[in-house]
Amino acid sequence: MRAALQEVVGAALVLDDQLRIVAFTDAAVEVLDVAPALGIPAPKLLCGHGEQRPLAEALAQGKAVQAEILRPTKQGAHRSVRVRASPIEVGDDKGYLLLLDDDLWRAESADAPVESWGIVTRDASMKQLLRDVRKVAASSASVLVRGETGSGKELIARAIHLASPRAEGPFRAINCAALPASLLESELFGHARGAFTGAVRDTPGHFKLADGGTLFLDEVAELPLEVQAKLLRVLQDKTVIPVGGNDPVPVDVRIVSATHRALRREVEEGRFRSDLLYRLRVIPLFLPTLRQRPADVELLAWHFLDERAAAEGGRTIKRITPGALAALTDYDWPGNVRELQNVIEYANVMGEGPVLAESDLPPEVRGEERGARVTRPDSELTALRAELPPEARRYLTALERSGGHMGRAAQSLGISRTTLWRKLKKHGLDRETLAEG
Repeated sequence: MRAALQEVVGAALVLDDQLRIVAFTDAAVEVLDVAPALGIPAPKLLCGHGEQRPLAEALAQGKAVQAEILRPTKQGAHRSVRVRASPIEVGDDKGYLLLLDDDLWRAESADAPVESWGIVTRDASMKQLLRDVRKVAASSASVLVRGETGSGKELIARAIHLASPRAEGPFRAINCAALPASLLESELFGHARGAFTGAVRDTPGHFKLADGGTLFLDEVAELPLEVQAKLLRVLQDKTVIPVGGNDPVPVDVRIVSATHRALRREVEEGRFRSDLLYRLRVIPLFLPTLRQRPADVELLAWHFLDERAAAEGGRTIKRITPGALAALTDYDWPGNVRELQNVIEYANVMGEGPVLAESDLPPEVRGEERGARVTRPDSELTALRAELPPEARRYLTALERSGGHMGRAAQSLGISRTTLWRKLKKHGLDRETLAEG
């Protein structure tokens, strides 16, 4: 099997039919940051976070495999490594040749897809965001992720955690908008026995449970002001005092927060503390919407189809019809990636056979409800148009003529949907401006 390395240039491992390492190149030592021990199972070496089974199962199927893994480095951080495995035969021996690459961004073309930390994309802005994730993960600075609902803010927070020196520690997430103020304080900081009716024992909060790891505060703009004050104190002192308690408890937690709101505006209107904003927003990251990256729609659709087939079995989709793909691409996705995932689930359940057709999609995605997208009364649109420069009036007219359909409006103007959306935003013509009456 060692003969398989004779023609290989770069980082590579050779495995036997039991997935044990039998040979490796010098370049593999550089990529893995360690000299592989001969005879050990490759999944055990490559996967440092309990993710050995998926890679081992994929290899055991005897098919070519491409995956992205995280390898711990000597500095305590984690490096992303692309693994491409192919079955090989040398004489009577069978095994695998694994090619390793720690530069996930060395793509064959600008729109080549990448998958990292469970995030799949071929969009340039998302690829840049993932590069930024790798950079910020190495520090302990607080990160604020700004993005619309359903765009994947928690996935970005998890990616920061997994790529950081804290990856072996806990990752805790809490939605600040989902709980009332009284319960939210207890959930975050914990409570002492007897603090309130039903508090029969000391209970740690998310800060203590995330000690040594990362705490993700989703919808942080929804925190009540009194909880904001206590959160600020925790960030300053690195200690928490449970509700009803007296003694501070030290905590070592990296904070990643997220919101779909403009926090500076919340500060100006007195709903958010400026000092807390500056503590949370040391490094801001902006997550693009799905409508701003239409090239990802088909990629994500197949990702969700494959994910569902692997988890639940049942219907297996082998092809998406051009009509269905056009409908998916033209749709504006107000609910972003989460809505796309739900639409794919709907289509999988409602359709039959190995082909996903346009008729399998929900009515709003097929276009049956698109005529109602621009809902302002004509009189208000006329008044709005009078206040706009000629360029903006042209965009508004195209959007009206298309019945509020962004894809058709962009096509009539000879520009991409992303460009049209950007130009509308430039003139203050976002979805809310056009829809509110």
